[in-house]
Amino acid sequence: MINRIFWTIALILIASTSVVYAQDGMNPSRKKAIDSLALEKVRDLSKYIKIIGDKETPWSESNRVINAAEELFMKGSQIGVSQLGTEIIKYYIIREYLEKLMRLNYDRVEIDWFKIQYVSDLVKQPDGTYVGVISIYQKFQAYSNEGGLVYEDTTKKDITIYVKRKSQQIGGRLIGFWDVMLGDIRVKETKK
Repeated sequence: MINRIFWTIALILIASTSVVYAQDGMNPSRKKAIDSLALEKVRDLSKYIKIIGDKETPWSESNRVINAAEELFMKGSQIGVSQLGTEIIKYYIIREYLEKLMRLNYDRVEIDWFKIQYVSDLVKQPDGTYVGVISIYQKFQAYSNEGGLVYEDTTKKDITIYVKRKSQQIGGRLIGFWDVMLGDIRVKETKK
C-alpha cells in the first residue's frame, strides 16, 4: 500500500513538472537539450579563448576565431578580467577582450577552463526569455622564454546564459526554435 502511494505521488510530481514546463513553453526534454547546448557553447568559447591566446596561432586565424567567438554572445556583452594583488576587476566588450588576449605581451600563454557547470537553473523572465548562470574556473599561465612561468592565477567566473524563442523562414515556412546566447562573464574570485 505504501509503495502504491509512493508511486502515485511520484507520478503526480512528474506530471505537474511537465505541466509547468509546458505552460512555460518548454518541456523537460527540450530544456535538457537547451542546457546541453548552453554547456556546449561555453566549451566552444573555452576552445576559442585557448586558440586566440596561443602565441603560435597565426594572426589571420586568431581574427577568424575572434569573429566566431563573438557570435556566441548577446550584443553588448562584457567579460571581466582580474589580477592577483588587486581588487580591481576591469570589464571589456567581448571583441575588445579577445583582441587584448591575442596581443598579450608574453612568449607563451596557456588558458584552461574546467569545472564547467550550471549554478542556477533557467528561469523564465517576463519577456519570455529564460536566463541561467554557468560557472567555470579558468587557469591562466603566462611564460617568457628567458624566465619560464611569469604569472599564474585561477579565476572563478559566472557566465549568464540567455535562451530565447526565435523563428526563421525556411522554404516559405516559418520555423520556430530556441536560441542560446552567452551574456556577461563576471569574475567571482581570483586566487593563486
